[in-house]
Amino acid sequence: MTADTIADPRSPLAPRRKGINLEKWGWAYMRASGVVLVVLIFGHLFVNLVLGDGVKQIDFAFVVGKYASPFWQWWDGAMLWLALIHGANGMRTIVNDYVTHTTVRRVLIWLIWIVAAFLILLGTLVVTTFDPCLGVTPDSSLWGMCQG
Repeated sequence: MTADTIADPRSPLAPRRKGINLEKWGWAYMRASGVVLVVLIFGHLFVNLVLGDGVKQIDFAFVVGKYASPFWQWWDGAMLWLALIHGANGMRTIVNDYVTHTTVRRVLIWLIWIVAAFLILLGTLVVTTFDPCLGVTPDSSLWGMCQG
């Protein structure tokens, strides 16, 4: 082949790696999680902003009532996990596209996943262990509710 000919696009320039293609699965995850996130987010917005009194209803009591239901804990937990992993995967893609130095790219990608894991851990703890009576004192307006 001479220098002025174009290689056949179906012929590999480098041997293909064996094993799991993480880029392909990352791409598929972005599409699937994006579709599910649209449903979760619009459901979240509809319940919080359209039903009832709209945005005026959102206060501590609204959150207490919502998180008393396992359904809303799962809904918000799924939204949290999908959104954070989706965002971290998107940031990873941007870093892969624009950071040329290998070491800097690896460090940034590790930091992205560490921060995402930390936020998922904290968010999951809040959603699953939310207790409105934690730290309530007798002079609090929640005292009567928490005593029953």
